[in-house]
Amino acid sequence: MRVAKLREGAKIPTKNHPDDAGWDLYSFGEYYIPGSNFRSIPTGVTIDIPRGIVGLIKPKGRSNYLIGAGVVDSGYQVVRFDYRGTGLSDWIEDWQQKPYSLSDLAKDAKTILDTLKISKAHLIGLSLGGMVAQEFALENADRTLTLTSIMSSGNIEDQELPKISFSILYNLTKVAIKYGIFQSEKNTIKLIIAVKVILRGDATYDIDVKGTAEQVLYNLRKRKGYNPNVSGQHDEAAKLSGSRYDKLKDLKIPVLILHGINDPLISIEHSRKLASAIPNSRTKWYYNMGHFLPLNLIDPIIQEIIINIKMKTEK
Repeated sequence: MRVAKLREGAKIPTKNHPDDAGWDLYSFGEYYIPGSNFRSIPTGVTIDIPRGIVGLIKPKGRSNYLIGAGVVDSGYQVVRFDYRGTGLSDWIEDWQQKPYSLSDLAKDAKTILDTLKISKAHLIGLSLGGMVAQEFALENADRTLTLTSIMSSGNIEDQELPKISFSILYNLTKVAIKYGIFQSEKNTIKLIIAVKVILRGDATYDIDVKGTAEQVLYNLRKRKGYNPNVSGQHDEAAKLSGSRYDKLKDLKIPVLILHGINDPLISIEHSRKLASAIPNSRTKWYYNMGHFLPLNLIDPIIQEIIINIKMKTEK
């Protein structure tokens, strides 16, 4: 592929890693694009794409989704999907009439891999996603290459570990009532930002207000918005699933466990116990991180995940 500058000062596309799946493009100048809007941005370069090859340009947002983008940068295909009750997946009005467990969510993931004809995968899960990833690894050992569990638990109901504090539950309920009763785009943005402030705990990192607002507007306008019942349903699914500690000790794959020391929702003690239950698991604890990922830690976390993935490749 040949690239040439059209303007003095333009930046040639680069790769973060030699085996990245794509190149990073750079704008020629600075531009502001309001949420859910579009515009053409000059790059100041021209790219000669060979005949028979397609060129795809995709955004790299500043959010938790950047983990997926970072892994793509390292030459891997990334599959993300909406759990039951979220995004474009089916929403269940009455969970009691059709209850499901984490095992059912893991089976959903398996069905997606089957449909995409992917025989094996590296698993990366955050919070509830970490629990689902553990279930998948236990039920599909022959299809699991590695496991990365981020701010998660091997048993959310473990009586020996700290529970969610009353003040956190009270504050989450309070903002849900304050901004959730009279629904609007503005109130939903305020709600999601308020939840992030609460889940930050006593950490001091900045919240990406602009990026969060844009993400909320995208979910509201392009997807199905936010399901007010899904948090309770997922909590019930996690409780219904019980402990995985006894089974996790038999895992024979590279396992990486990450957690924020300031996490006010799922105490880091859950990940410490998870690590003690899984032989030869690697751990990384992050100072000044609550229950969502600070922007300044995205890249270091991506690097830890890639190291874990390559541990399987190198064996």
